[in-house]
Amino acid sequence: MKPVFRRPKAPLFLARRSYRLRRMRDGARLLPIFGVFLVFLPILWAPDASGGRETAPDGIYLFLIWGALIVVAALMAPALRDGADDVPPRREDAD
Repeated sequence: MKPVFRRPKAPLFLARRSYRLRRMRDGARLLPIFGVFLVFLPILWAPDASGGRETAPDGIYLFLIWGALIVVAALMAPALRDGADDVPPRREDAD
């Protein structure tokens, strides 16, 4: 009976650094979508019983969200820049 040769299995776990870098990239890709959700969130807020809507709190909210998104992107940028050369590009199909 001939021995059956099998391909070596890929490692079950990724290296910690490449895994974190990929998750950081995923977070950077989702940041604009999350930002759009937060910008449109005031539309869902119910107006007061008076029927009028005050725009000052909404404006303050929008500027706070805008600033927070800038800060989060600035905190993520160095981590993405430092590991750009360490991780090889992901191959979708190796046909």
